[in-house]
Amino acid sequence: MRFTGKLKEPIIDFVTHRLTILFEPNEDFLETYEELKGKEVLSLEIKPYRKKRSLDANGYYWVLLTKLAKVMNTSNAEMHNLMLIHYGEPEIIEGKPIYMTVPDTEDAEKKVMQATEYHLMPTSQVRQGVDGVMYRTYKLLRGSSTYNTEEMARLIDGLITSCKEAGMTDAAIATPDEKRLLKERYGVDIG
Repeated sequence: MRFTGKLKEPIIDFVTHRLTILFEPNEDFLETYEELKGKEVLSLEIKPYRKKRSLDANGYYWVLLTKLAKVMNTSNAEMHNLMLIHYGEPEIIEGKPIYMTVPDTEDAEKKVMQATEYHLMPTSQVRQGVDGVMYRTYKLLRGSSTYNTEEMARLIDGLITSCKEAGMTDAAIATPDEKRLLKERYGVDIG
């Protein structure tokens, strides 16, 4: 059950010094309240609301990415990883990015660039492990399926820039309807 709404001023119990949180939902909460009232312990997550990216944006991204992958003579997986490396978002836990080490070999690099289950960005940090093998540090990136509208717009904008740098024409990048949609919904201006 997800609801959007506003937090109101908390009520403080002066005897116990505990807070009561008031939340004004935008959606009808009555049915959910009836289901949950009387439960001793509930889990509640409150975070800033961000509009989710639309499936239109995701569909456009993959169509355009496929075109660019063909022009660049590479796989969709590798092209997607390149876009995430240049325009993506790091995975953050407790306010910190996540790093991991991978053997610093051509085979390992190829596997990382073809991966679809995870997305890694190489760093310049390379060091020798206790086993004598050289390891490169990578930063873990979020998959684009987790992006909000703003993050997806940045990714699409970067993809469009890469398409233009590869010599693709505006007509090959987007139809007039796609251009209008991208401008209106995501602020992405192809030209």
